[in-house]
Amino acid sequence: MPGSSLLGRSRGKALASALALTVAAAGSWLALGGGSPAHAAATVPTPDHTVVVVFENHAYSQVIGSSSAPYINSLKTGGANLTASYAETHPSQPNYFALFSGSTQGITDDSCYTPGFSSAPNLASELIAAGKTWGSYNETLPSQGSTTCSSGDYARKHNPWFGFSNVPTSSAKTFAQFPTDYATLPQVSFVVPNLCSDMHDCSVATGDTWLKNKLGAYATWAKTHNSLLVVTFDEDNRLSGNKIPTVLYGQQVTPGATSSTTYNHYDLLRTLEDMHGLTSHAGNAASAKDITGIWAS
Repeated sequence: MPGSSLLGRSRGKALASALALTVAAAGSWLALGGGSPAHAAATVPTPDHTVVVVFENHAYSQVIGSSSAPYINSLKTGGANLTASYAETHPSQPNYFALFSGSTQGITDDSCYTPGFSSAPNLASELIAAGKTWGSYNETLPSQGSTTCSSGDYARKHNPWFGFSNVPTSSAKTFAQFPTDYATLPQVSFVVPNLCSDMHDCSVATGDTWLKNKLGAYATWAKTHNSLLVVTFDEDNRLSGNKIPTVLYGQQVTPGATSSTTYNHYDLLRTLEDMHGLTSHAGNAASAKDITGIWAS
């Protein structure tokens, strides 16, 4: 039966070709956003650890290119610079809530809010629900989990996690608890300097030196350990249309990359969510976009 054998082989090849085309088409569809996990993987990296540091009240032009901020500018040179990064509003506190939860949560000023007043989704609650790890490191916080409004140079207005009943207060640690073994860091951490170190009450140079001394070793480590450092600001000085510095540095960031795409706090939150495989998005992050065009292939 030579003819039958030949016909069988031909049909087999045709079936294999059709199957290959189907798989390829499915892969293309996923890469274009047909499925959330594939979309996230195709547009942003998946760091083992991400540390976000938030400074205060300075415009892009006051920091980027400034001789007062040599360390931040070295991170820009060795990492990526967002040249059109914007905060949401004024004053400080609602911006922190926006970055953390995709919404200002009705906060319009810097008043000391009631701890746990909201149960809205936020970055920490999403990470915890997904079985991932979260923590914040707060300089001059009197003790781990303390919900005090202020203490010396510490101010709770820069710590939005205390506003949410679905985030354990124990996840808020003092900066003295920031580990020296960076592999033990949570998958996502926020670091909040105190009112002097964050450039609110002290100079740009003071904050820049603080960043180098306190997190420079982590930045160096991140470069070779699939991790990421994000340096951003809550708001500008009210004189620059709320344009703020945002620099990203790590192994999966293209050195010297620049993006002129307009981004805001909601876009940064969306990027953090997608980086860590979260399938839900808090507040306005649901309609925000990922930061792209700066990642190493």
